[in-house]
Amino acid sequence: HVQVVESGGGSVQAGGSLRLPCVASNRGYPYSMYCMGWFRQIPGKEREEIATIDRGGHTSYADSVKGRFTVSKDNAKNTLYLETNSLKPEDTAKYYCAAGTVVFTYWGKGTQVTVS
Repeated sequence: HVQVVESGGGSVQAGGSLRLPCVASNRGYPYSMYCMGWFRQIPGKEREEIATIDRGGHTSYADSVKGRFTVSKDNAKNTLYLETNSLKPEDTAKYYCAAGTVVFTYWGKGTQVTVS
């Protein structure tokens, strides 16, 4: 079982930035072998996949965040990061981190980002 914990959320004005770290505790399986991803969800709406990074370090982004958000992974620290820049009010959501080997199996409880 892998425990995933997000942090770094908060309230920010439009145009601002936040850095969201996600720490995953791996039990015997190398952290570098996990695919990791960031998702977000607004109440009443479907969860949106916004950024992923695979074992080879290849990244992909949703069109809604491309050019503004950057996902990165520090295998030595078991930590995934989401750098969010040029934030917009429509980025307001609860942000979730997930990890998995084939599918995203392990999920955190989320961190709230509010942009005004």
